[in-house]
Amino acid sequence: MTTDLLLRRTRLHFPRVDLENVKILPIEKGGSDRRFYRICCSPEQTLILVKYNLEREENRHYVEIAQFLAEHGIRAPQIYYHDPDEGLIWIEDLGERDLFSYRDEPWLVRRAFYESALDEVSKLHSLPESVCEKMRERLPAEFNAALYAWEQSYFFENCLGRYFKIDNETVTRLGALPALNEIANRLGELPRLLVHRDFQSQNIIMRNGQAYLIDFQGMRPGLAQYDLASLLYDPYVDLSEAEREELLAYYCGGSISDDFRETLRLCAMQRLMQALGAYGFLGLVKGHDHFLQHIPAAMKSLCAIVSAVAGLEQLADCVRSLSEKRIR
Repeated sequence: MTTDLLLRRTRLHFPRVDLENVKILPIEKGGSDRRFYRICCSPEQTLILVKYNLEREENRHYVEIAQFLAEHGIRAPQIYYHDPDEGLIWIEDLGERDLFSYRDEPWLVRRAFYESALDEVSKLHSLPESVCEKMRERLPAEFNAALYAWEQSYFFENCLGRYFKIDNETVTRLGALPALNEIANRLGELPRLLVHRDFQSQNIIMRNGQAYLIDFQGMRPGLAQYDLASLLYDPYVDLSEAEREELLAYYCGGSISDDFRETLRLCAMQRLMQALGAYGFLGLVKGHDHFLQHIPAAMKSLCAIVSAVAGLEQLADCVRSLSEKRIR
């Protein structure tokens, strides 16, 4: 849609908007097929307009999930108006400062922001089964063994194959390691709760010191450890092991079982594989080159994770070798 058409659509639903003075500014965000615009009605009054792809099922759940989060006291942007026929959503403008924006601040500053983010996702993870059950039926496919296996394949195809140009025979051999299938099945058998699914620093807006969740349209039944892994092993931000431990202890209330840690380790492997697959695909197929710069950090974290997983020694050697080489 043209800017003029977007402005006319806005005027239709918000008749008090003065089109002569309003400004509409594109927002470059992520690698999704959605488009974001900041509509500036005045210096004090702004809102965000989202244009989404009608054909992608995940996008159609955004408004319903936002209302669900608000209903249960989980901070997220307020929905002002939804035009499902045009794929347009007008939402609250929470500002431009996400958690990622504070990555260079002292840890004492960042820790409070991370804790606020963990408080919000903990509310989601703690929702009773009776509440979650109503939502599950209307969400995309849940995290099961098949989805975990897909994340692994996504990594082998788009990161090792497409980006690093590892030969097909090696990629196929590594992808067929029995331990990978065992991990997918193991995680798929664990009890599920509602998770954000993309809980990383650029999907957490900080406003007045409080965290707000955004980009939650992929919410689905899964494991709390997957959300934790997304934040603690976020390739966009360099967290030390000590900082990870502090945040993990905060989320768990100080007591962390061995089983919880092991599931977190396996979820971190899955999340990093998914992220690396996405970076390769978005960077090389979709032309979003900026994603490629995050591959080294993600590979370094993945190397540390898989090196501690029995049965993945061959994969660990491959990832370690690639991490030690100069990457693009």
